[in-house]
Amino acid sequence: MFRTALRNVFAHKARLLMTAFAVMLGVTFVSGSLVFGDSLSRAAAARATDGYERLAVSVFPEGSPTGGGPAGVDAATVATLAKVPGVAGAAGRVDGFAAVAGRDGRPIANDTSHRGGNFAPGTDGTDPAYRFVRGSGPTGEKTIALDEATAAKGGHRVGDTVRVGTDRGASSYTLSGIFRTDGTKLPSGGSLTLFHEATAQRLFLLPGRYKTVEVTAAPGTDAAQLLARVESVLPPNTGAATGSQLARIQENLATNDSDTMSQILLGFAAVALFVATFLISNTFTMLVARRTRELALMRAVGASRRQVRRILLAESLLVGALASVAGLAVGTGVAALLRTLFSSADTPSGPLVLTPGTVITSLLVGTALPTVAAWLPIRRAMAIPPVAALAAAEPAAPARTGSPRTGISAALLLTGAAASLYGALGAGEDARTVIGLGAALTLTGAIGFIPLLSRPFVALLRPLLTRLHPVYGDLAARNTVRDPRRTGATAAALAIALTLAAGLSVLGASAAQYLDRATTHDFTADYLIKPAEGGMRMTPATAEPLKELPGATFSPLNQSTAYRLAGVPSVLTGVDPATIGRLLRYDVIAGSLDSLAQGRIAVADFKAAKAGWRVGQTLPLRREDGGQGDVTIGAIYRADEQSNLLPSITAPDDLVARYDPDPSTAGILLDTDGGPGPRALGSVTRALGDNPALAVLDESGIRERESGSIGEQLNVFYALLSMALAIAALGIANTLAMSVLERRKEIGTLRALGMDRSGVTRMIRLEALLLGGLGATLGTALGVFLGWALGRTLQESVAGYALVIPWGRLALGVLIALAGALVASLWPARRAARVDIPAATAAQ
Repeated sequence: MFRTALRNVFAHKARLLMTAFAVMLGVTFVSGSLVFGDSLSRAAAARATDGYERLAVSVFPEGSPTGGGPAGVDAATVATLAKVPGVAGAAGRVDGFAAVAGRDGRPIANDTSHRGGNFAPGTDGTDPAYRFVRGSGPTGEKTIALDEATAAKGGHRVGDTVRVGTDRGASSYTLSGIFRTDGTKLPSGGSLTLFHEATAQRLFLLPGRYKTVEVTAAPGTDAAQLLARVESVLPPNTGAATGSQLARIQENLATNDSDTMSQILLGFAAVALFVATFLISNTFTMLVARRTRELALMRAVGASRRQVRRILLAESLLVGALASVAGLAVGTGVAALLRTLFSSADTPSGPLVLTPGTVITSLLVGTALPTVAAWLPIRRAMAIPPVAALAAAEPAAPARTGSPRTGISAALLLTGAAASLYGALGAGEDARTVIGLGAALTLTGAIGFIPLLSRPFVALLRPLLTRLHPVYGDLAARNTVRDPRRTGATAAALAIALTLAAGLSVLGASAAQYLDRATTHDFTADYLIKPAEGGMRMTPATAEPLKELPGATFSPLNQSTAYRLAGVPSVLTGVDPATIGRLLRYDVIAGSLDSLAQGRIAVADFKAAKAGWRVGQTLPLRREDGGQGDVTIGAIYRADEQSNLLPSITAPDDLVARYDPDPSTAGILLDTDGGPGPRALGSVTRALGDNPALAVLDESGIRERESGSIGEQLNVFYALLSMALAIAALGIANTLAMSVLERRKEIGTLRALGMDRSGVTRMIRLEALLLGGLGATLGTALGVFLGWALGRTLQESVAGYALVIPWGRLALGVLIALAGALVASLWPARRAARVDIPAATAAQ
């Protein structure tokens, strides 16, 4: 049986090529995802724990292993730790936010972490945490050192003057050295600036205080024993942990993101494998149908039904095994490509990791998939009596579309659609779970229902096809519906991929419009000044230099928390009553915004509706620190609850200052004389002291900062879905190729009657377009429906979210699917056009 199966595989190698290629693509996706995920996790863990091996014990304020207590650890404790037996050195560390400007004045590594720390040299003048490649560590108040990557990005060399911004403002320093360090000090893709110790303490904590103390052990000293000695001399409210303990904590934190990415990739791999199942099942259905007489002859000469079944299953196993090995090899290469696609400044690097688990999983998936997909076609073939199969001159007629399977599929489709509607319109907290279940039922039902839809779909397009060409168009339409089940299985693979792509497009476009509205709809100023990513805390004093700008109008957004307004927890945002109306768009629905100048407050409509407040109502105001008084509502305005700019409660800045002498400034709104532009931007930057810790954003900058990542994420998902589209295109090519083999006599007859080669090619291409159009249309419709349903669940929790149908992107998806179908038809069309007329017409 094995020899027979092996001989059959090589005899039908051309027909099985597409199946093997589909399995290989599926295994490639699985193995590539696993290798990429394992490599990313290993690299992230190595990066997060890099440097802890030199650290024996870390001392920190109690309850904060990473440091950062309000007073930190004093210098006396550091001196005491240095004298503990077995301690080779005790280095006090202090760190905080520090943004470095490049030669153009803009922050380096703008979207990542900006860190600053202290240079802590030992008696030999070196700091073991840093390895200098040029120059040396900072030795004076106005000197700094930069990590190698940051210096290269900014174009800085030793001796240059560098502008650095911190929470205490911006200053210029002389660059004394460029260094390399480990992952515990330098965040991936971020910047690290080393200051002289006294300067770092002044900027980030308090003079003579440290956030943590790093204790290194003398040779031969056990870390656990050293920990016990260190703990015995620590002052109250101070804790300690070994370097290995901290490394395990950091490793767990670092691998969370990489695990999430691996799960996303495996999800797309599952989609690709699911699509490949249709191709494999379709191929074996057609292959078994072509070999009905051959299999019946084997039964007639003595082979049992079980033996024939084993031969066919062995063929599928052989195809799967060969394709799996190839897919595993290609997947490892794809993992390297994925690392390039996903690489960024904050992505850790490391070698590719191929684990035994990845090898076993890939081979099991690749061999099991074709076996499972081939089981049903083989079972059907075994149900045909040998006498009937031997008597048949042609393959058995396809099953009717009006079968029990069609009825079950219709029921699943309707049930899934109803569940999705229920989830979208009223399922409450379980809405997304209900929609997920409904989506699964809808897709399952649609897959089985497509054969029934193929006839009306083709009938709808037949007038257009016959108008393009009466003969070829009519023949293409007839051939497409000749076997509705095969047509449905081929179109289903494409429909699944388009469903996901269309659903993502709808959700992405809706989320992008919502974020754009939440971030820029209420913005009418020229600029918004905010801290750089992960940056400094702004205060009202940050806006003071803007008073020197000629013709400038500005207002800080001074947020103050811990209020209870008539018993309702509230956040007040102090603004300049004289200018805020020019800088933010307030849609006042009751009262007047001018009441801010009279010491009254303005309240967002959603806040007033929840609390039952109205214009003219006086409310008691209490603050947790003891301040209390009364405020009167002077205006109510429409606002998006998720808006990043428009406050829920707007108050005059002097009212906020009365209760909170040190509010945090969320941003500064600014209008310049003459409007935004390079000249105005330069003036604002100079007025703020050329501080790289502050970002001056116009409307496009705000939009890019808040919502620019959505488009990038969608592009990544589309790239992943392209694998499923490629497999679906292979399915179309395989279906057409097998159809050409079945119709050799028919095609030869058409050629004998006068149809030229170009006519045959045109007919096959039109069939491909019909298959692609059926799958793309159904997939797009399902994707829009499911995208709408999921979007509805966001409307209750995300005020202002609305459905947006990206017609251009959906049309592009359909065009790509049709183009893929055309490309897939090239080889089958070429084979059909080259059919030998005498041999084809003489075939039995």
